Amino acid sequence: MRVMNTVAKQPLSTSPRVVILDEGYGGTDVEARTLASFGAQVIEMPCRGSADVVRRAVVNADAVLVRESPVDAVAIDAMPNCRAIVRYGVGVDNIDRVHAAACGVYVANVPDYGVEEVSDHALALLFAVARRIVTRDNAVRQGAWNVARTEPMYRMRGGTLGLIGYGRIARALHRKAQGLGYGRCLIFDPYLQAIPEGAEQVDLTRLAAESDVVSVHAPLTPDTHRIVDAEFVSRMKPTAILINTSRGGLVDSVALASALHDNRIFGAGLDVFEHEPPGTDNPFFSLDNVVVSDHTGWYSEQSVEDLRRKASEEIARVFSGQAPLNWVNRWGD
Repeated sequence: MRVMNTVAKQPLSTSPRVVILDEGYGGTDVEARTLASFGAQVIEMPCRGSADVVRRAVVNADAVLVRESPVDAVAIDAMPNCRAIVRYGVGVDNIDRVHAAACGVYVANVPDYGVEEVSDHALALLFAVARRIVTRDNAVRQGAWNVARTEPMYRMRGGTLGLIGYGRIARALHRKAQGLGYGRCLIFDPYLQAIPEGAEQVDLTRLAAESDVVSVHAPLTPDTHRIVDAEFVSRMKPTAILINTSRGGLVDSVALASALHDNRIFGAGLDVFEHEPPGTDNPFFSLDNVVVSDHTGWYSEQSVEDLRRKASEEIARVFSGQAPLNWVNRWGD
């Protein structure tokens, strides 16, 4: 039986305060509609990553919805009757989950949105890098033609796909890559319960050395920080491509940029960076074998609607006296 946290809370207000940290989803209508039966006041507070602004914004909140801004222990202490902090998305590394648990505050995420979008985006980056779409676009616009062999390319069909992490998005990418002719899939995931058909569970050494494409899908934790390090990159094939649509901190940026600069690997497609937004002096921006985007892999109009509704439904569950469906800071079992 689960041992529940016994931190006392005041009874839920007839007009609970729900604070949305950061704007960008086009208003509060979806959240307000989902929480209307509780009479919730849904308030959008732009914080732009500032811990100090967050601490002021959440005072006396009954629940918080957050994107990237940090929710630290000081912020949590500023809302003694808070019942839930819900992350718009998967990663919860910007929330002090341990302190939240100690205060009896549920932390939840939304792991089941944008699966098709992110796996599509990983494929789009792969195609753009493998077929050199960006450099060809630039060259043709400048008058070049018939320049195929100046930038060698390699067939994708028959290649080996390497996946670091095998959650929902990696599974979707695996399915799509099989349709493209990737007949072999190597997986590194210590938590994988069952090996999918057509795949093999391997260590990182083999995955790096044998994959034609490495796509990163692990959550960012102390154990996975820079899991793609200098040693990993040094083992990759010179024709290999690295794709990262998960978290920038999973990859040693200095080691990867150095290998790309020296053409020790073929290329990389990056939707995420160790520090976001990246500065204009980011070393990846000067490399023509890198294709980048702005942490936008999750996005479609449909996925935004799904994300906002599912995040709000987690708060509705907590306000109803239930645990969240995707509770990530469990305080007993």
